[in-house]
Amino acid sequence: MSGTYKATGITLKSIPFGESDRLLTILTPEVGLVRAIAPSARKHQSRLRGRSGIFVVNELLLSKGRSLDKVLQADSLGSFPKLSQNLGKLTAGQYLAELALCQALSQQPQAELFTLLREHLERLERCLPEATPAFLVHGIFHLLALEGIAPQVRTCGLTQTPLHPVLSDTSWQVGFDPSIGGAFRLEAMEPSPLPPSPNASPSASPNASLDGGRLGETNSAIRPRVRQPKRIYRRLTALQLLLLQQLSEAELLQPDGGLLPAIASEVLGDPQAPVDKAVWLLLERILRQYLQYHLDQTIHSAALIESCF
Repeated sequence: MSGTYKATGITLKSIPFGESDRLLTILTPEVGLVRAIAPSARKHQSRLRGRSGIFVVNELLLSKGRSLDKVLQADSLGSFPKLSQNLGKLTAGQYLAELALCQALSQQPQAELFTLLREHLERLERCLPEATPAFLVHGIFHLLALEGIAPQVRTCGLTQTPLHPVLSDTSWQVGFDPSIGGAFRLEAMEPSPLPPSPNASPSASPNASLDGGRLGETNSAIRPRVRQPKRIYRRLTALQLLLLQQLSEAELLQPDGGLLPAIASEVLGDPQAPVDKAVWLLLERILRQYLQYHLDQTIHSAALIESCF
């Protein structure tokens, strides 16, 4: 690519650069991720001042540079003003933007990522402030699914058998571990014994156990080592797993954060059944740990989510 080119882009990062410029990180459907200088964008009279803000969608004319491109012209196609008017919504929007930045590539078309991110920002724009955690969780799952790394929640990650949560059973639980790829049956995580150590006494009980994950201080020489199961990150209730299973749906939520009546009726047995905000915040933490494990990236905006809600 050389000379000038046109692209439609949404600004995901905008930081001061030099005396009066801004450095923009822009997601475009045509050429993927673009880093470009918006000259004099911090001056009050600049035409680029309002068009170089975060979450502004522009029709851009850019000039190709050696390391950074240059914005020659920007015509605004839209923005998300309600995100900046509410701290929770703004934080959720930045969260999704960071996740998109972890996935986006440069010099390659990113039409699906651009469309999906814009769609979920529009949903955040329209929802009630208290419903923000639910819409954030839905957006996170969809972005992970687009990347091909959504957690496995419909089948056990160890046995590959279907998982059917039972809401009527208050003791029903599964495990969830990013290293396994998602949910798994707790009973599938039985430890398997290893051969005794050379120093072990022949009379040592084959059922000897570990104390807190380490050999006990007494009689440690005669206890066989036991292979420990992979770390269980969290146990999920039937409701929590049911909600995770529904996140793949294209349409899931009403503006107030409630499930669509048809889904609530099918999943919860009541078309008007509410889902507590605390449940959505828990699912956000679960997905955050999962995505940071698989993307090897920290989502900095996520640190503000719990303080916002």
